[in-house]
Amino acid sequence: MPKYLIERNIPGAAKLTPEQLTAISQKSCSVLRSLGPEIQWVQSFVAGDKIYCIYIAPSEDLIRKHAAEGGFPANVIAPIATIIDPTTAET
Repeated sequence: MPKYLIERNIPGAAKLTPEQLTAISQKSCSVLRSLGPEIQWVQSFVAGDKIYCIYIAPSEDLIRKHAAEGGFPANVIAPIATIIDPTTAET
């Protein structure tokens, strides 16, 4: 199943309170449950005016549907080609 990096432009994202982030997470999970098991939220990173999310989904269209139903943006959706980390340097 393809993995995607989603960039969400949310002004002041890094200043959102824990309560606001909890509410966003709860909304996202609610929409995910309604869409079924094909789409999965792996994790997100909050930085500056953006939230970067990793999702597993069969298509970009399903990610866009999740964003629309959740009421949050999906400004950039990029398929993840591969993942590297420090272990990639090992021979």
